[in-house]
Amino acid sequence: MHKYLILSSYNGRQVFVACDTKGTPYAASPEFQAGPFSINVDLPLSCERSLRGSPAMSGSARQGFQAPRVKNRAPAAVQITAEQLLREAEGSQAVQFRAPKQRVEDYEELNEYRGRKRKEFEERIRRTRGKIREWQSYASWEASQGEFDRSRSVYERALDVDSRDISLWLSYTEMELKARNVQHARNLFDRAVTFLPRINQLWYKYVYLEELLQNIPGARQVFERWMKWEPDDKAWQAYIKLEERYNELDRASAIYERWVAVRPEPRVWVKWGKFEEERGKLDKAREVFQMALEFFGDEEEQVEKAQAVFSAFAKMETRLKEYDRARVIYKFALSRVSRSKSTALYATYTKFEKQHGDRSGVESTVLGKRRIQYEEELSHDSRDYNTWFDYARLEEDAFRGDLEDGSEPKPEKVREVYERAVAQVPPGGEKRHWRRYIFLWLDYALFEEIETEDIPRARQIYKTAIDLVPHRQFTFAKLWIMLARFEIRQMDLMAARKVLGAAIGICPKEALFKGYIQLELELHEFDRARTLYEKYLEFDPTNCSAWIKYAELEIMLGDVDRVRAIFELATSQAALDMPELLWKSYIDFEFDEGERDRTRALYERLLEKSKHLKIWLAYARFEMAKMSAAGEDDDEGPEEAATAAVGEEGDVEKARVVYERAYAYFKADCQRTEVKDDLETFRKVKAQRAELVLTAWKPFEEEHGSAETLQRLGQINPHKELAWEPSEFGGMEEVWAWKFDDDILEENPNAFKFLQMARQWKMSSAAKGGAGQMDVEEDEKDDSDEDSDSDKEVGASGEARESRSNGGSESGSET
Repeated sequence: MHKYLILSSYNGRQVFVACDTKGTPYAASPEFQAGPFSINVDLPLSCERSLRGSPAMSGSARQGFQAPRVKNRAPAAVQITAEQLLREAEGSQAVQFRAPKQRVEDYEELNEYRGRKRKEFEERIRRTRGKIREWQSYASWEASQGEFDRSRSVYERALDVDSRDISLWLSYTEMELKARNVQHARNLFDRAVTFLPRINQLWYKYVYLEELLQNIPGARQVFERWMKWEPDDKAWQAYIKLEERYNELDRASAIYERWVAVRPEPRVWVKWGKFEEERGKLDKAREVFQMALEFFGDEEEQVEKAQAVFSAFAKMETRLKEYDRARVIYKFALSRVSRSKSTALYATYTKFEKQHGDRSGVESTVLGKRRIQYEEELSHDSRDYNTWFDYARLEEDAFRGDLEDGSEPKPEKVREVYERAVAQVPPGGEKRHWRRYIFLWLDYALFEEIETEDIPRARQIYKTAIDLVPHRQFTFAKLWIMLARFEIRQMDLMAARKVLGAAIGICPKEALFKGYIQLELELHEFDRARTLYEKYLEFDPTNCSAWIKYAELEIMLGDVDRVRAIFELATSQAALDMPELLWKSYIDFEFDEGERDRTRALYERLLEKSKHLKIWLAYARFEMAKMSAAGEDDDEGPEEAATAAVGEEGDVEKARVVYERAYAYFKADCQRTEVKDDLETFRKVKAQRAELVLTAWKPFEEEHGSAETLQRLGQINPHKELAWEPSEFGGMEEVWAWKFDDDILEENPNAFKFLQMARQWKMSSAAKGGAGQMDVEEDEKDDSDEDSDSDKEVGASGEARESRSNGGSESGSET
């Protein structure tokens, strides 16, 4: 059955192709001038490709061939699978060429065929004489024809060409073996191993042949010939396995002995020991391992090389449940090899102790493992002081563990670690490099003092550390103080004072003064403490903390006059690092003493130096505070006392006067020219002015004032409104700025009157509940934000004030 496919139209004529079921075209012919029509055809996609190469396609049709345009993109009823495509591709491949088979009918044709093939082979080896594959093909063909003499002749001719080719010898012997010419094969192997004794493959083939023929003495003889050449380990193992297969274990042991004589390597000794153990000769196995250890000796390099022997020896004793023997072997090896080079051996020993050791043994093993880890880290960076701290702490813990177990402690290991650590002096003369290093000396001295109780050694460690530090560049007060306290613990007070005195003389430092003073206070030597405070203040008179501590000492001793003298001397200093703390301490002292007039005088003196907002607020709270009687133990300052008992014994009028003075100062400060010129300072002063009124003065008047004072305070009314002010970057900007009603009244009374009228109108509208009800609700809602709706009215009044100032007096009268 044929199927037709319309491929294209050419000059108005459509091309039809007749194809079989596989899509192979038969012919192409122009036919049918009929109109367009369609035929559903389920052909493979290769039809078009097949048609292009088909001779049935004429030249003109091939030139005008075009792929059809697919208009119907719906899936076909029959889909082509990948399997069909692969099967089609395989079927279209060309068939490989196969040589025709010839059939020989008689001997004459056979001889003719052999002669022709021999001539071809001779011609080929003549052209490529050095190509051994041609010789092998020639010899194999002769062997296939049963001409073994000819085949041997070809092989011998090939050996004359290249007698070192291993494949040639192997194919030659294989030919003889296939032909069951065993003696010929033996002769060939003998020739091969004599000519190429270093080729192991030939020996293996030779031995295999003898063993295959059950000629064990012959195989042993071959091995003996081979062993004279001292081959690699596989050859020795093959010889030993041969003896093991025939249960000649004594011979195998003798071969091991010869093997270790040729290659005395640890792995060979280990194999020999395991062999003796497996065959049950335990004494012989121990003797083998002992011979190995005697061979390697006791030197570190040799023991390091023989770690595998020690490990195997100990494991054998472990399998025999001789745990003490195994432990002795491990410790012997580990004692002679550096810890950094015996990681694997330590791991094996750790595993052994965990399985068969006691608690002390396990701990000792873990310590050894951690020692190796620390040594490895220090080998990369010898100045890693954190690792040195951990290492020293590890050795100290091991030392304490020995003390607890009752065994003899060995402080030499701890001292060795500390000596190695302190030998790593930091480079350069910067103190930051010495901060961690100096604590190694301190820990070393404490270990000698507390753990070993070696007092002279501890003292020497302190002195060595002090001599090492470059005190002219920097010093460590902790080092001096620790040495002084060490001398005190040894009941030598004069030595401690000499140490701290020398420290202050060589490198005076704040921490040294504090430590020395603290020491004298603990000894209740108050006169010496006073002297030290005087020296301290001579060294650094700007240190307010020192002045305060000195005054606290005198307060503790109850000398009020000395306290006042100290504070007066401190406040008279030209430069102080934290003067606010000093004044606060002075004021708190006078307040605690019940001296209200003196405290008030101090506030006045402080206001002469600085008129900060916090000072004014503290001054006002002081005037309202309850002052305890002189000598009463009351630790509360004026600010705390004000919150505890407000209005009981304070003076409200004096507090109000302080608030008024503060407001007057900030108001006047806003009018200063240098403040107005600095925009940031001007805004800051106005903010402090508003803060004074809203956060301090207004709550004060609400609690202690009257209606009259509240009304006067209401005339100030600080609030924020939008205003145009100079910008930091030039020009003008619209910002929320603080405004005060008293400033508006002073600048333009008429505008202030207009503002008052607007507020009264708003209040009356709110009372009537008229159209201003919504504004009243918003006013109540934003009352916490200082009456934002009133601010808008004030802004309107400001605009009116500006228009009035521009319009002149007529505008003002109309208003």
